[in-house]
Amino acid sequence: MSFFQNKVVVITGGSDGIGKALIEALIPLGAKVATCGRSHDKIYKLQMENAGVLLHAVACDVSKEEECKRFIESTIETFGRIDILINNAGISMRALFVDCDTDVTRKIMDINFLGAVYCTKYALPSILEQKGTIVGISSTAGYRGLPGRTAYSASKFALQGWLEALRTELLHSGVNVMWVCPGFTASNIRLAALDSHGQARGETVLDEGSIMTAEECARHIVRAIAKGRRTLVLTLLGKITVFLNKMAPALADRLTYRHYYNKKGEFVK
Repeated sequence: MSFFQNKVVVITGGSDGIGKALIEALIPLGAKVATCGRSHDKIYKLQMENAGVLLHAVACDVSKEEECKRFIESTIETFGRIDILINNAGISMRALFVDCDTDVTRKIMDINFLGAVYCTKYALPSILEQKGTIVGISSTAGYRGLPGRTAYSASKFALQGWLEALRTELLHSGVNVMWVCPGFTASNIRLAALDSHGQARGETVLDEGSIMTAEECARHIVRAIAKGRRTLVLTLLGKITVFLNKMAPALADRLTYRHYYNKKGEFVK
């Protein structure tokens, strides 16, 4: 029997990318899935695509605490409990700090960090009863600050520090707390990345066809949850980045700079 058979899994940000791929991976394994997204149209489309299966989909902006509370409460009303919470909803950016409006940092922290805090707060009593799992979808930017992504890096450092503290608080509760660092994954997150004024850029500087697919990323995450992993860092580049930043941080500074800037000192990525 699948580890996920009859388990209630909550996935924030399920209308695109990794979140949607997780839904597609978990439903065939017997999970009862609840998800949310900011776009009413995308949530409606998701419901139509999964007609006849156990999917509870709600339009919800995770940066708003009351909407998170309603989403979690409606999930418990629908399915009776929550076994697994995957805090996946997130937004990125691509702009140098010197050019950024301060609202960009606030918006990214509200979604990437506080969104996870809100959903976890209201889901935690049920997860404790079920001795379940809390997951945060982080990034290598949660280990290594990246130029042009100052607010995004800050939000992922905050997410990982908070999850580590929460894991320690729940160490003897039977609840597993884990975080996942996917690395570059083919998804909508870069198209939706904010510019210096908080508007979606609508473009990507990466070759989306050459990086890990959202579906492959989801398969890794599903296996890690079933195994009760503490952390999961995906891609070789991600693992090298985490290792170098710990063992040789000055070298990591230089290599990171070289990756994001050209020989003229111009920010290019």
